[in-house]
Amino acid sequence: MSSTLQTLDRGLTALEIIAERAEGLSVAELAERLEVHRAIAYRIVTTLEQHDLVARGADGRLRLGAGVALLAGHFEPQLRRVAQPLLEDLAGQTGATAFISVAQGEEAVVILVAEPEGGLLRVGYRVGSRHPLSLGAAGIAILAGRPPHPADSDAVREARGLGYSLTRGQLQRGAVGVASPIVGADLHRGVEACVGVVAMEDLETREAAQAVMTCARQLAELAGG
Repeated sequence: MSSTLQTLDRGLTALEIIAERAEGLSVAELAERLEVHRAIAYRIVTTLEQHDLVARGADGRLRLGAGVALLAGHFEPQLRRVAQPLLEDLAGQTGATAFISVAQGEEAVVILVAEPEGGLLRVGYRVGSRHPLSLGAAGIAILAGRPPHPADSDAVREARGLGYSLTRGQLQRGAVGVASPIVGADLHRGVEACVGVVAMEDLETREAAQAVMTCARQLAELAGG
């Protein structure tokens, strides 16, 4: 029994360590942090991979897997109670579709959306929409919320300095997106998130950026960040 509990404890500790390293880490580094032999670390990682809780990127480094976000679905009712009213306010202020996206592997996935009242043009941005982290305001904002990395693009560096990302036509012709990382928010342990708005061309970007950053701070505070 004690052996089983120790294994479980190591697996949970491994998830916490991986969650702390947005840039990922190698199995060898994980073994060192866990103070176990590399073979034990491999077995832990293999088990976590089988449950999609850990994924290896193209660089071979370990990051949280999509299974963590699926587990976060049990947290969604609380998240919705906290976030939905703020999203609706944000949509009303900006006249644009407001959203919250999270990182799943190398993609940004929309988990909550609020539409503004009135208006005829709508952007095809719905719950479940996904795109590469390297494209779109949401993906760039999530990357900007991570610690600086030499491989960061100019867009990510700029967003980190400004506190928000701004993109035009990257995911849909004519669409303008603004997003800000929800820094330090404990929406669900290890989940990287951002809040933003997207509209068709007529978005007042300066005002939208301020509204989005304010909403990101409020979400972080309300979620216990």
